[in-house]
Amino acid sequence: MFGQSGNTAKNHHPQSVEYKFKEDQIMSTQEEILAKLKEAVVEYEEDDCADAAQEALDSGVDPMIAVMDGLAAGMEEVGVLFDTNEYFVPEVLMCADALYKGLDILRPHIKLDINAPKASVVIGSIQGDVHDIGKNLVKMMFDVAGWDVHDLGRDVPLEAFVEKQLDVKSDVLAMSAMMTTTMMGMKKVIAMVKEKNPDCLIMLGGAPVTRDVANLFGADGYAESAGNAVSEGIKMIGRLREYQKGEVK
Repeated sequence: MFGQSGNTAKNHHPQSVEYKFKEDQIMSTQEEILAKLKEAVVEYEEDDCADAAQEALDSGVDPMIAVMDGLAAGMEEVGVLFDTNEYFVPEVLMCADALYKGLDILRPHIKLDINAPKASVVIGSIQGDVHDIGKNLVKMMFDVAGWDVHDLGRDVPLEAFVEKQLDVKSDVLAMSAMMTTTMMGMKKVIAMVKEKNPDCLIMLGGAPVTRDVANLFGADGYAESAGNAVSEGIKMIGRLREYQKGEVK
């Protein structure tokens, strides 16, 4: 039996073996580069992050994959370190600086969907929430997608969301909450905004938030993760425009 297996192996075409070897090399290289990007963010090494981002481009790694599976993955790990009190605010800020060093190199090479609507978003973490790592990842994705982003930061007073949205007339208002107690403030903001600007689209996200909660509060969309926030925002705008045109009954 072993001898038969060996003969079968000898009959493999050399070119197919060589192609498979090269394919494995490419995958290995991509995984190594993504690991470098992630580590550079976690270790807040700005120069290393920039070098790894350039290496990603030079090696043909899709820049969006580099952003999501490298930079964003690193920042997600930073969030865990922050939650477990291994990292504190100064470290988190330095990690963010490293992330943006890499993003500055990768962003110009990301191909945007020319058919996607050019849109604007007001974004922030709800009053009482000082945890904004997830919000910052969502902000980054909107930024990468070419949206006009107005970031209010963290622990944002409820009225500030309303004032900013009315001031800049953004297409979307995105709010994040990390606790069930602060999450209730979202419902109040939605009511205040919708009263003054019914066409404003509201997107919610954060650990305690679910799509059912978003629907219950009267939101128009729900971001399960940073990766789907932009696509959810685009869908929301598309639905609104269809309603405005009378295309949806």
